[in-house]
Amino acid sequence: MNEYSEFTPALPARLGSADPAASSVAPGSLAAIIGRIEEAVEAETAAIRTDPGFDIKASNARKSRYLYELNRAMKTGRPENLAEHRDGLQRLRQKLARNEAAILAHLNAVTEVANLLKNAIQHAEADGTYSAGGFGWAQP
Repeated sequence: MNEYSEFTPALPARLGSADPAASSVAPGSLAAIIGRIEEAVEAETAAIRTDPGFDIKASNARKSRYLYELNRAMKTGRPENLAEHRDGLQRLRQKLARNEAAILAHLNAVTEVANLLKNAIQHAEADGTYSAGGFGWAQP
């Protein structure tokens, strides 16, 4: 069992799997795939904003699996069938933009906290004994 097996139970073991559900995507299921992606993205966006213990690794694995399904559905669908899902795809694009904003805000907050901790540690460790400023060598 590998480190990702808990996140990928529905994926075939190999790309050449004979699983009929994995190898064919019905045209009508594109709406269902878009719906699952929307739900996952909305849940992730809300959790990033409210739950400090949110498992982003599991969420990323879930989104990757759904993206794989969406890509397969898009490749097997005819252009005239894809046009009927335009509204769903636009809605998904908007939700992904909000999700991206939440992820960027989260990353910026993590970076800020890391910088605060780094500065606090450096300040606590530096008593001036061995610093260049302590000997008058500091350059402005």
